[in-house]
Amino acid sequence: MSNLRSPRQAIQRTLMKGKDGLDVYNPFPWYEKMRRESPIQFDEETKVWSVFLYDDAKKVISDKETFSSLMSDMKSSIAKSMLNMDPPKHTQIRSAVNRAFTPRVLKEWEPRIEEITDNLLKQAKNKGRIDIVKDLSYPLPVIVISELLGVPSEHMDQFKKWSDILVSMPKDASPEEAEKNQKERDQCETELAAFFAEIIDSKRKQPGQDIISILIKEEEEGEKLSAEDLIPFCNLLLVAGNETTTNLISNAVYSILETPGLYEELRHDPSLIAQTVEETLRFRAPAPFVRRTVRHDTELCGRRLKSGDIVLCYIASANRDENKFEQADVFDIHRQSNPHLSFGFGVHFCLGAPLARLEAEVALRGIVKAFSHLEPVRVEPIQNSVMYGLDSLEAEINENRGEEKR
Repeated sequence: MSNLRSPRQAIQRTLMKGKDGLDVYNPFPWYEKMRRESPIQFDEETKVWSVFLYDDAKKVISDKETFSSLMSDMKSSIAKSMLNMDPPKHTQIRSAVNRAFTPRVLKEWEPRIEEITDNLLKQAKNKGRIDIVKDLSYPLPVIVISELLGVPSEHMDQFKKWSDILVSMPKDASPEEAEKNQKERDQCETELAAFFAEIIDSKRKQPGQDIISILIKEEEEGEKLSAEDLIPFCNLLLVAGNETTTNLISNAVYSILETPGLYEELRHDPSLIAQTVEETLRFRAPAPFVRRTVRHDTELCGRRLKSGDIVLCYIASANRDENKFEQADVFDIHRQSNPHLSFGFGVHFCLGAPLARLEAEVALRGIVKAFSHLEPVRVEPIQNSVMYGLDSLEAEINENRGEEKR
């Protein structure tokens, strides 16, 4: 048995060991090395398997009979959400909220998302410089998810603080940092539970058309949800609804700006933006790994996995598997086939994927329409997080240069 106290600590330690000495925004050479030399690896200290190839990762995340999403001793509300459930409970909760993310509902939201985007970009344009993260890719998703949940967006800064804490990792491998990180997460969980308990109570008295009101109705009818399901699901939507989309947008802008000629190509042909979003999801997956637990002894890539073992699937590595994608290390928006795994696969395919795609497409359309040219001047990757993205992406709004090139 591992001497680490919990599966979460084992996962954290495994991830931190993998990142030792790496550029956090460029782990891809390490992924390539692991795919070539050790495509499935067992860490004796943490007792965690790491999987790096596309076919193996897809098998693990799609085979619900062999690999479970449950993690029994993870006590956080996110751990108690549908993210870490198996059918039939997962199916019940997913079906209860699925109608809030249908194409018809999202089409109705598109004008509002465009309005928010335009307002944010106008504010940045007046400054002559834009920080893609702070001025757009963070506030846009959190405003949208706040309105979807029916939660006042004036709490936006607090949402960001809570979200960052819930996806954070210790700054180093010391027991002291692990304990400090756990205390911060526990305090965050307490604050979030109190916040949503108050919101839920107010919506019981005066329901609206928002997702929380929909969930309350399902719970009160007693068919699919229980009261203890509500807060974990709200927490999950808050985090997943802004952290991943924030990183998707900023990763997309960075990838566009570092690819010669691509910004101008998108300005002249915005119809290419949807496939640009898909290539960003493959090339720079915002959530770079998923976790499963082995249900029963099995074999994967010639190795024997035992019941109860933890498996980390490095989605960001699978998305660059040379056996699956031609020129996998090239950002190519004209890629003909792009079956990336960034939104998962099977029963756990991301419920919010259509919303994330819509927000990213609207954001990129807004950027290329608003600015004839952007010149990146400062890039700061996110540190100590299970998410992959940028903490800051500052760019000069150089309109004259853009006009000269047209």
